[in-house]
Parts: sequence; C-alpha cells; structure tokens
Amino acid sequence: MQNMTMAAPARDEAALSTPLEYAYASRDADVIDMVRDALRAGRTQLAFHPVVLADRTDEVSFHEGLIRLTDDAGRVLPAGHFMPQVEDTALGRQIDCVALRLAFDALEASPDLRLSVNLSARSIGDAEWRRILDRGLLGPGDLGMRLIFEITESSAMILHDQVVRFMAEMQPKGICFALDGFGAGLISFRHLKDFFFDLVKIDKSFARGIDHDPDNQVLAEALITVAQQFEMFVVADGVESAAEAAFLRDIGADCLQGYHFGIPALTL
Repeated sequence: MQNMTMAAPARDEAALSTPLEYAYASRDADVIDMVRDALRAGRTQLAFHPVVLADRTDEVSFHEGLIRLTDDAGRVLPAGHFMPQVEDTALGRQIDCVALRLAFDALEASPDLRLSVNLSARSIGDAEWRRILDRGLLGPGDLGMRLIFEITESSAMILHDQVVRFMAEMQPKGICFALDGFGAGLISFRHLKDFFFDLVKIDKSFARGIDHDPDNQVLAEALITVAQQFEMFVVADGVESAAEAAFLRDIGADCLQGYHFGIPALTL
C-alpha cells in the first residue's frame, strides 16, 4: 500500500458557524501539527502486517509495511486520522520518503523479508523520494527484488501516464506493483491493461461477511476473474474470520490479509 501545501486545506472562519465545526477545525490543525512534529523528531517506524497464502495460512507470502508515527508521549497517531488530510501535501511526500527509507532498512536487515509499502503516485515525481529509491536500489542484495509498491486505484488514475512510465522503468529492477483497494476506486477494466500491476488487493469491503453475503460473493468472484484474466496475483484484504478466509480461498484468492491472521506488529 502514492503535495501541494504544508497544512490541511484552508477553511473560511466565517463558514465555521457552530462549535462542532470549530472543534473539527481545531482537531485537524492539531493532527497536522502532531504529524509534522513526529516527522521532525524522527518518531517513525514500520508496523508489519502479514499476507498469508490462501491454501497454507501458516505461511507468510510477504508483509505490508505500514508507517507509524507517534506523539511525544509515545502514543501512535492513527493513520486514518491524518492520511486523508496530508496525502496530497508536502507532508504526504515526507511520509512516503520515511516509509521507503524504513522499508529499505528492513529489507537489508532481514534477507528473507519480502515487503510492500504504500505509495502515492504524486511521490513518483518527488526528488527526495527518488533519491531514496535510487540509493536503495544501488545497495547490496538486490533489494528491489523483494520490494512491492502498493498504489491505490484513485492515485494511479490521477497520474495515469506518470505511473505507467514509472512501472516500466522499475520492472527491470525487479520491483513489483500491487493495485490496492481493487474494486473500490476509479480504474475501469478497460484501463487496467495500461498498467503493469503484478497483483491486486481486493478492497476489504468485499471480504466483510462474504461467507453469507450474496452481493459480496458475486462482486468478489467477478474481481478475481478479471485479475486472473490479466494474470495478476490476487490478495483478499480485510479478512476477519475463518469462514471469510475459507470462502475467499475457494473462489480463487491466492493470498489473504486481515486481523484474522494477526494485527500489524512492530517486530517481525
């Protein structure tokens, strides 16, 4: 699981007519300040979330590296509270830089590790992010062969041509690409062939209760069929029960990810 301003979008104070709106504005500003402080102080680390084989769930295929920021008291800042606000800003680029640097450190430290990290398409054109990528790929151990970039549908479509060029550039270096949130974003099937995705992660909303939800069953099966037609590996995300895992395995998912198999951990 890829820029314009350093803060959350400006709000017109005259439009903040209720105490609740003031509270939200204050909270947004506080979160941005905490993110900025955490990055400045280096209070960052990766949490590792396993992705297991569907037919051998005790075997990990790879881990997803999720960026974790902490406040000055050591409490984790939930990514859901700040990523929507910062992913299209300079802070979002900084977060992608930190995540990539930590990913290369983890890959170098653990020769058997295969790791995915989230990437906003906007970071592809960021000079510092590219310097980190180039240095990591030039390091010992062919680390690119064990690196996966996860890009969401919406991010890929915003900068379609840039993402396609980047994928073509990185393929000879061994880097794989995952389409994150498949089925929930903006990529129509006719655009899917333009990209060089090696695997898709089916949006977690389709795994929820799939063992007894006919609508999710039909949609997930259709998404898996499309992915297989394009010869892409299929990961089902958001699996929270043995029944969901069994159903997704039976309809063709290659790998499974979710709290049923463990929560993101700070150690491997």
